[in-house]
Amino acid sequence: MSALPRQTVGIIGTGRVGAVLGAALRAAGHHVVAASGGSAEAKGRLARLLPGTPVLPTEQVARAATDLLVVSVPDDALAGVVDELSAAGALRPGQVVLHTSGAHGLAVLAGAAIAGARPLALHPALTFTGTAADLERLPGISYGITAPADLKAYAEDLVEDLGGQPEWVAEGERALYHTALAHGANHLVTLVNEAMDRLRDAGVVYPEKVLAPLLHAALDNTLRMRDAALTGPVVRGDAGTVARHVAALEATAPDSVPAYVALARRTADRAIAAGRLRPHDAEALLDVLASDRPERVA
Repeated sequence: MSALPRQTVGIIGTGRVGAVLGAALRAAGHHVVAASGGSAEAKGRLARLLPGTPVLPTEQVARAATDLLVVSVPDDALAGVVDELSAAGALRPGQVVLHTSGAHGLAVLAGAAIAGARPLALHPALTFTGTAADLERLPGISYGITAPADLKAYAEDLVEDLGGQPEWVAEGERALYHTALAHGANHLVTLVNEAMDRLRDAGVVYPEKVLAPLLHAALDNTLRMRDAALTGPVVRGDAGTVARHVAALEATAPDSVPAYVALARRTADRAIAAGRLRPHDAEALLDVLASDRPERVA
């Protein structure tokens, strides 16, 4: 049973996030009356996830969404879309205008507030594929919420309808909140792809099979044990091994060297701070990782 009375919902931006949240809101019993999305890809996604939903221009979607308007557009476009809707008179007093950006809080919805609408920032902490598989991943995820005081109960009920957990983020901390998520998730994708590429360079036929159990264990251990989960040559102070790593990358994939060195240095810093690596034992290792080593100067 929905925590909220049935909402009349419009979705502006049927990218990966907007279409999935629209489908989740429909599954929770809310009425998605219209959506916007001009590309063939967006229309196909909408047909798969929200079949039968009218595809309308953004202003018409905003006018049809009498209770809740979900604006799920790229971060840099968000303020412009909202301001245009406000200037066109498409927003109304009492209507909740919700954006899904992690990087923004309520300030970007100033145009909606001027029109008398109720601004809400609600960001799902999940990486999306824009497919039905995302709906299976939604239950239990956290939502970074920034809301005015009179909208907090509504936001909590909405997150409950989505099967999630509310996490309150202050307006001034949205950038840091989003930085943490991007650093952890987006850079993880790059890191894992780099590892798979180097395994292929080493002749490994199925790098994903080699990495999967290792990475799953590392992630699980880290979430439970924090820095105590650290293993490997850096925490052991094995300067010779790390030097061989750097040399192998310089010979095979020199573009990977800066990222490896930066991460190894940050790993050493955390290991020292956590008491896992004694500063004396780290001296030779830090020399290997020094940015001014002559052999790495172009």
